[in-house]
Amino acid sequence: MAVIPYKEDVGSKKEQVATMFNNISKKYDFLNHFLSCGIDILWRKKAIRLLQPSAPKEILDIATGTGDFAIAALKLNPNKVTGIDISEGMLNVGREKIKSKGLTNKIELLLGDSENLPFEDNKFDAYTAGFGVRNFENLEKGLAEMYRVLKPNGTAVILEFSKPKTFPIKQIYTFYFNKVLPGIGKLVSKDNSAYTYLPESVDAFPDGQDFINILTKLGYHNATAIPLLFGIASIYKANK
Repeated sequence: MAVIPYKEDVGSKKEQVATMFNNISKKYDFLNHFLSCGIDILWRKKAIRLLQPSAPKEILDIATGTGDFAIAALKLNPNKVTGIDISEGMLNVGREKIKSKGLTNKIELLLGDSENLPFEDNKFDAYTAGFGVRNFENLEKGLAEMYRVLKPNGTAVILEFSKPKTFPIKQIYTFYFNKVLPGIGKLVSKDNSAYTYLPESVDAFPDGQDFINILTKLGYHNATAIPLLFGIASIYKANK
């Protein structure tokens, strides 16, 4: 059974995720950086460095949210970065951020469904996805769509939470994710479910080798996982 943000709601996971991010969009950037102590910024930079050898010119940022990964991707000097997300609230915050930085000629943010991408086959040199694929209603369908729009030999870089397995990191992580983070998230965002859903969605996500196996099954090549900070997150890199 899919993990959903609002257990009392009858909406699909996709609808609930969109509603959740709309609800927390104005507080999202603050909470994201605060709760991770800013480490998420370093993780995105590391992920972007993995794309440097291929020098992609057309980049798609999946589940772009407020556009942080799309902005980080400009380090690669692409012609254009296209971000897509199902939350209009998150996109509005991102558009204001991009406008304030004078980057509207380089980044375009679009409302859309990552499981039904509105792009032709073989369009992008690379795609990035930061902390978004675990929110897909159908993970394999989303990953297959992302594969479809990649050019042959294109590169996929996916940043996602994972589950540390070593003592005492596992115990500290579990306590923080299940006790501390939901309380702070609820207090600041005023959404009672959003930061309870986060640890539940991470726990349900097939991380590590299980995720590599899914990528390989869908046709991706050279899939590898790079653990970050004792395994609390991972970068997955693969090619079409």
